[in-house]
Amino acid sequence: MPQPSIENNHRMSLRIAPAEKALLMRAVAIQGTTLTGFVTRSSLEAARTVVQQTEQVALSEKDSLRVFEALENPPKPNAKLLQAAQALPKPS
Repeated sequence: MPQPSIENNHRMSLRIAPAEKALLMRAVAIQGTTLTGFVTRSSLEAARTVVQQTEQVALSEKDSLRVFEALENPPKPNAKLLQAAQALPKPS
C-alpha cells in the first residue's frame, strides 16, 4: 500500500536485490562517493537523457530547411484555419 506523500519529505526509499546493491556499493567505493550521491547523480543523468530525447526533435537538413522556409514565408490561412480561429474564445 502506498504511503501518503509528505510535502517536506526529501527522502526516497527503494528496494533492490542484494546483488544489485552490492554492485552499487562497488561503484561507490571505486568513485569514492556516497551511495546517495552516486544514485542521485546517475539517476538524474538518466532522467535528463529521457526528457531530452522526448522533448527534442532531430530533423534532417532537408526538413530543417522546410521548417525555416515555412517560418519565413508562412502559407496563407485556409478557410478551415480561419473558421477555427474565429471559434476561439475572445480575450476579455
